[in-house]
Amino acid sequence: MPGKSRAAPRPAWHRPAVSQGSSSSAVANRPKVVPATIEDLQGLTDLVMELFAASDEFTSNHDVQERGLALILEQPSRGRIFLVRNETRIIGMVNLLFTISTAMGGFVILMEDVIVHPAHRGQGYGSMLLDHVIEFAKQKDFKRITLLTDKISAESQNFFRKNGFEYSNMIPMRRII
Repeated sequence: MPGKSRAAPRPAWHRPAVSQGSSSSAVANRPKVVPATIEDLQGLTDLVMELFAASDEFTSNHDVQERGLALILEQPSRGRIFLVRNETRIIGMVNLLFTISTAMGGFVILMEDVIVHPAHRGQGYGSMLLDHVIEFAKQKDFKRITLLTDKISAESQNFFRKNGFEYSNMIPMRRII
């Protein structure tokens, strides 16, 4: 129509994901993957603190980690955090950051903080998270998922390779500012 401007369409990842439906009360306590909300911030921060405490690469700092997670939760256009939870607790999480790749000609995901609570490892929850992330990426037309994993952790590298991730010829470099 003349005189009316149309807003640019929102990227696919900015629209709500397709619902998977509800479960019966008999399986209500079965862990499931759901989007994190700001109400989950403390539990997410605790998981990230645990991950960083076991790493030589990062320093645990509650306020810093909480602020980083809040920045994602407060602005869905920046990324998403998905968690595996049952009725009583958060079991694991993954954090996705959205960016653009000129090489891929579209939106891509940087996946970080893939964490399953130690008491729940080896039960398929990490794979459950990755399956959800991959389906989310396909639904939202992302072109690639990139992740960084600990160089010294053969266990985590094997887990990601088993789930379809490949080594890249690119090497990470950074400058802390």
